[in-house]
Amino acid sequence: MSRITVLVLAALMVASVVFAAQNPPATQNPPAAQNPPAAAPATPPAAPVVIGPAKMAFVDIQLSIQASDEGKKEATILQNYVDQKSGELQKKQKELEALRTQLEVTGSKLNDEARAELAEQIEIKNTDLERFQQDTQRDIDNRRNRLQGALGNKMLKAIEKVAKEKGVNIVQFIGVAQIYGYIDPSLVITEDVVKAYNVMYPVAAPAAAPVKK
Repeated sequence: MSRITVLVLAALMVASVVFAAQNPPATQNPPAAQNPPAAAPATPPAAPVVIGPAKMAFVDIQLSIQASDEGKKEATILQNYVDQKSGELQKKQKELEALRTQLEVTGSKLNDEARAELAEQIEIKNTDLERFQQDTQRDIDNRRNRLQGALGNKMLKAIEKVAKEKGVNIVQFIGVAQIYGYIDPSLVITEDVVKAYNVMYPVAAPAAAPVKK
């Protein structure tokens, strides 16, 4: 073998070794590390939140509504409506009683047709009276409930305002339905709520009556 051929073969063998060192054969599973890294320390639990004692106050919301300027105004309007309907009811009752008296006094003097006609009028008046009583009572109840709901929702805003100003966390309703053995008067904020409500929802003063010339 010539000297050149030997040198070429030697060069090819060296190149193969260098290439193998630079490009090792791929393996399916890389060898595991001899010393795996230590696990990260667990995050310590958060410190518990300490909540202080809650401050409580009491309010009679029904009394607040009645004592407020708007509550007094709306109560007067409702009472005027009740009085009006009461007058109409009394009128109908008098008309019915008059017909009954007429039948009782003159019934024996009337012929059958006239007596039957008068009895029919009494029946119609009586049915009308009963329907009027039912409809009026339902109407008054609906008006009162709507009024209580509207004023009550606005009163809650006044209660919230006073509670925030006084640093109160809980406001408990009291009244006829809730009876307690003893409540410190300083914890009752009904009067403060009424004052706040009157400021938040002022009632316009009634227009002065025109002066007669």
